[in-house]
Amino acid sequence: MGIIEGFTEFLPISSTGHLILTSSILNLKQTDFLKSFEIAIQLGAVLSIVFLYWKSFLAERETLKRVLVAFLPTAIGGIVFYKIFKNVLLENSNIVLWALFSGGIFLIIFELLYREKENSIERISELPYSKSFFIGAFQIIAMIPGLSRAAATIIGGLALGLKRKTIVEFSFLLAVPTMLGAVVFDLIQNAGKFSFEQINFLAVGFIISFITAILSVKLLLRFIKNHNFVIFGFYRIILAFLFWLII
Repeated sequence: MGIIEGFTEFLPISSTGHLILTSSILNLKQTDFLKSFEIAIQLGAVLSIVFLYWKSFLAERETLKRVLVAFLPTAIGGIVFYKIFKNVLLENSNIVLWALFSGGIFLIIFELLYREKENSIERISELPYSKSFFIGAFQIIAMIPGLSRAAATIIGGLALGLKRKTIVEFSFLLAVPTMLGAVVFDLIQNAGKFSFEQINFLAVGFIISFITAILSVKLLLRFIKNHNFVIFGFYRIILAFLFWLII
């Protein structure tokens, strides 16, 4: 599960959805610990961004300001909808499959219609704060497992006039406060309930997702130089059909 989380976190295919489906295949019961595990190991993937982009967090203040502005609507939405997300959405594989399927169709249609403009925003530091806020608002939609946080922010950013590489990297950076906040909030609620053995499981998942995510990020940055995300849309649709046949 650590490998799956690290590889899928920054791709527009929903890491949370993949973790839920993996749990289903492995016949893992959706206990409170498993739900927390699925949230917590995302921190390993997110910290890979800190490792790769530490200069953006320490030296580029204008970039950091825009990341924090984008984080605001997500933070509010996360607090408001936390119980629904954990107690309802994370337990429903059918929601994941429909989200993967419909999100795949939308992704394909968007990419077929999308044309990048010559005056698209190339630097994150030039991004208006209003657009930063709206990109963050797109993440609230992605609380539905299967839709994908990465897909929501990337499509939102492209629609708002950012270059593909710019919004992909902004999505990377925005994942840090978003997932850090989600993990900290969940651990405050539940950490006292975990056994020592369960904490070991969290540590293993964290480390593996961290390593895998570094590789995934580098592959994605190479991929977007010459490709759009249509292939991921087809992947989502095929995956949903396969699981409808299996489950």
